[in-house]
Amino acid sequence: MPYPLDTPLGRFGIETLQESPQRCAASIPAGGMLNPVTGAPTIAPLAMLVDHVGGLINHHRRGNREWTVSSELALELSTGAAEVIASHPGVPVVGVSRPMGRKGNAALGLCELSVDADVVATATVRSFYITAPDGLTAWPDGPSGSLPGSTLAELMAVHVGETGGAATVLVQRADPALNNSVGVVHGGVASMGLELVGSAALDGSSDTGFRTASLRVNFLRPFHGGGEAHYLAKPLHVGRSSGVAETQAVGRDGRVAILARLTAYR
Repeated sequence: MPYPLDTPLGRFGIETLQESPQRCAASIPAGGMLNPVTGAPTIAPLAMLVDHVGGLINHHRRGNREWTVSSELALELSTGAAEVIASHPGVPVVGVSRPMGRKGNAALGLCELSVDADVVATATVRSFYITAPDGLTAWPDGPSGSLPGSTLAELMAVHVGETGGAATVLVQRADPALNNSVGVVHGGVASMGLELVGSAALDGSSDTGFRTASLRVNFLRPFHGGGEAHYLAKPLHVGRSSGVAETQAVGRDGRVAILARLTAYR
């Protein structure tokens, strides 16, 4: 099932292939996307897919008058994942999620991502359950909207920010098409932003490129785009073989809304 272009899922080409409380599957076109900071190929769209398919399996386990809010996302990439994606132009990455363990006040979705027969990543999404809020944004009725461009920066409504220090910054402009049903920046969009600045911070601190190996995200509070909203990353460790970066999504109110840690290897 494709989605309208003026929704986060539709903008990034996600299609839901199957959904039930036992198994969900979805795809995203990930080949050819470039990091707007470095200009290098990026695996960031995989975080968008994980947030969707992992959150969807948790959402299908909700009870009457319950709603889900993502609290954690963890993405683990196989060695050579970027090369596999690049070698299959036009082939979408497919994510399959299943419930892991029991449902309580929170639930965990376990995901596997693949390109054809090659598994490129595993991931988890943890969601907690709240009372379904009033005033959810109405879903568009039928196909609607248009794409703002074809580059990842255009799709995400981001641009490289000025910084006088060692930090890497992407500014998150306001765009209603990037918001979820409760009116804040979609968790998958924000996770992509965190991966982009985190990987760029490590590449900018080394002579040899790093490849993202893992991304671990903690959603702290709603993240609103516009104003001073931005993604920020600083390298914590840059070694001969590995690097670690700390990243933040700072909302338009100046508060840190999301934290993540990215680990990469040469």
